[in-house]
Amino acid sequence: MPPQIVVVGSMNMDLVAHMTRLPRPGETLHGSDFQTIPGGKGANQAVAAARLGARVTLIGRVGNDSFGNTLRQTLSESGVEVKHVLISPDCSSGVALISVDATGANSIVVVAGANGQLSPADIHERADVIRAADALMIQLETPVETIAAAIEIARGSGVRTILDPAPAPSTGLPPELMSVDLISPNQTEAEALTGIAVKDLPSAELAARQLQQNGAAEVVLKLGELGSLVCDAAGRVQHVPARSATIVDTTAAGDAFTAGLAVALSEGQPLAEAARFGGAAGTLACTVFGAQPAMPTRAAVEQFLQ
Repeated sequence: MPPQIVVVGSMNMDLVAHMTRLPRPGETLHGSDFQTIPGGKGANQAVAAARLGARVTLIGRVGNDSFGNTLRQTLSESGVEVKHVLISPDCSSGVALISVDATGANSIVVVAGANGQLSPADIHERADVIRAADALMIQLETPVETIAAAIEIARGSGVRTILDPAPAPSTGLPPELMSVDLISPNQTEAEALTGIAVKDLPSAELAARQLQQNGAAEVVLKLGELGSLVCDAAGRVQHVPARSATIVDTTAAGDAFTAGLAVALSEGQPLAEAARFGGAAGTLACTVFGAQPAMPTRAAVEQFLQ
């Protein structure tokens, strides 16, 4: 039986402009291409987990607009259950304004829209959905109190809680959000949460141990080309190297990684092996342009690992 994963999170329409380089403040550049692509960290992770073989339900909100209709339809076509994607009639769907340069680096501005209206009441009304899951995935593009409500329900039922702390606030996170089974930041997010600049493996280990001191049981710290650093509940640390690939666009690579991590853990894989699987999913996502279109299939990840 495939694992059941519930995602509480955001849905955005990504408005993507391509250019040779990212603009400086006050500078106007000519772009070469423009696309509208379904995204949002919650939706990206839900689509990725579904393509990797899990049964996935997304709890979130969209606006009563054309973007909202497209976001729900795209999720459904990707195998994600959307009956708990609610419609806010009085605001827009979330959007992300994304600039991508010739190297694949990106700059992103997110407007929350309906994502900001996802409430603790919405979560409590769907508590049974969370309780029936093998894992709960959450991010930080919906209100903090809503995320906390989802974590509380999951932890009370023994459901594994996996937090992708993005976008990470410079003020840190409250204890109710840090007290998760697993936190998986990237280098920038780890620094924002710990004050430790993650430049190499030793500094990554320091940051990981600080995250555990702050409340997380286990840590998988994403390190880009270096792969990831795993720190389990017993304090054992392991470096999981990355496999190389041709980078096209790094958008949503972290979402693919987290989804792969969640799926592998829900299937019973050890933490380091789950990080290896997630890392492969994240690397493959970098080889295709866009967010959800880049989320790899299970077959593609397994072939890549071979």
